[in-house]
Amino acid sequence: MFTTRTIKPPKPIEHVDTPVEALALSVAQKGKVDFEYMSALTDRPQEAVKQDLLMRGQIFRVPFTEEYQTADEYLSGDMFSKLKTAETAALDDNSFNSNVKAIKAAMPEPLKAGDIDVRIGATWVKPEIYEQFLYETLQTPRDKHSDYRQLFSWSKPKTISVKYEPLTNSWSITNKSLDKSILSTKTFGSGKMNAYDVFEHLLNLKDPKAYKTIEVDDGAGGTTEKRVVDAEATKILQSKAEKLTQAFEKWVFADPQRREELVQTYNELFNSVKPREYDGSHLTFPMMNTAIKLHDHQKNAIAHAMFGGNTLFAHAFGAGKTFEMIATAMESKRLGLCTKSLFAVPNHLTEQIGADFMKLYPSANILVATKNDFKKENRQQLFAKIATGNYDAVIIGHSQLGMIPLSPERQMSELQHEIDDVTAAIKAMKEQGGSKTSVKKLERTKKSLEKRMGELSDMKRDDMLTFEQLGIDRLFVDEAHEFKNLFTVTKLENVAGIGNTPSKKALDLYMKCRYLDEKTGNRGTILATGTPNASPYQH
Repeated sequence: MFTTRTIKPPKPIEHVDTPVEALALSVAQKGKVDFEYMSALTDRPQEAVKQDLLMRGQIFRVPFTEEYQTADEYLSGDMFSKLKTAETAALDDNSFNSNVKAIKAAMPEPLKAGDIDVRIGATWVKPEIYEQFLYETLQTPRDKHSDYRQLFSWSKPKTISVKYEPLTNSWSITNKSLDKSILSTKTFGSGKMNAYDVFEHLLNLKDPKAYKTIEVDDGAGGTTEKRVVDAEATKILQSKAEKLTQAFEKWVFADPQRREELVQTYNELFNSVKPREYDGSHLTFPMMNTAIKLHDHQKNAIAHAMFGGNTLFAHAFGAGKTFEMIATAMESKRLGLCTKSLFAVPNHLTEQIGADFMKLYPSANILVATKNDFKKENRQQLFAKIATGNYDAVIIGHSQLGMIPLSPERQMSELQHEIDDVTAAIKAMKEQGGSKTSVKKLERTKKSLEKRMGELSDMKRDDMLTFEQLGIDRLFVDEAHEFKNLFTVTKLENVAGIGNTPSKKALDLYMKCRYLDEKTGNRGTILATGTPNASPYQH
């Protein structure tokens, strides 16, 4: 600082020659398409600037709104959904035909049937498709006038049908034992399990297994019964499962109409999202230390976090995630995209992050909370400082994030929402004959959540400020993998890394992220980690 000016006052650009240049400045300086600002830069009427950019395909009007977006923003995301919306708007206003044309040109290349592998259990396939396969392959009886009419009740016919429960992500087949045909019990099934049972296992991604009871020594001179896997019968069942799988693979695309429907569904669901390419080269970073130059990947990441909503900085160690978070916070505040940022970092790094903050932005107004600040007698004063201070950022440790409580009312509401979901999952799993192990795991999760609700109900209320009252509208979490192990409702069993018991600090972060999503429109959370596979934000 004795030899070089590290802080320079920003010099605003007052004139550019073209609307395209003005658009780049508008995004960088205003964070949006601002026609008034661009008009002043180019000395052209706003309408002339708008029409020039529309004609060049640099901006697009969002159907059914007065909003305009840059081409890179508009021509990304769920393209099929945008196409349908644009086509609907074009029916009444032919100016949207340009939107339709541009979206079709930017649409991902559609996949063909040969590129798609439809596996049994894929949830994007309608239950009716699986049901049709069973009826055609096993010649399942369809009505009370068939040769199998004795299987049905005349007043209320029973039918074999395939059902899917989204909440538990599980499949079931009703009335599996009705069909006693050779195809069901011999060709594609066995004496241990008929074809419908086998197919239900395949739908739920489970290997069909047969069991038998044997007598074993009870250790007291007698014997006791024990249930074990019947290896020979299980081998037969697995061969039947393979036979059903091969039959499905031959059948699924055999009918042209069904093939067209499945290919279209797959493309709309899984081949319709075009990632947005974020270009941060136009960002100027006023008040940043001029001796520090950010890399291109850092600028692009900052642009992503500022303009793309909730973001994960999943960069390798040493790639500069800290500077990305700091610059995102400062630029977001400068452009009015947020007012106060909270950084939650590993406890031993709070002072280091504060030093990095001042190194990158020497004039920043930050508050670095210490362990002493979070002592019970000092906490109220700290929260008051955060709430009333015009800080660019507040930096705290991971463990301290949990000491800033959400309001009890909000916590109760969030927990009740989770309890309702788990209760519904338990009910659905029991109705569908799900495994007792999975049901017990979900019941333990429910008890854990109910225990937490009970603790909240019994908790003594004080006048401590809550997270919602601090004015925080952007949360940065460094080393976010430390908040993993949020519970997951799943039909899968014994999968490493997937648990049904929630981590307390993961649940706390999840609820705070949910609050910020509501407050900011899904733009309030930035996570940073070098191990992104251990995602803390599973919901």
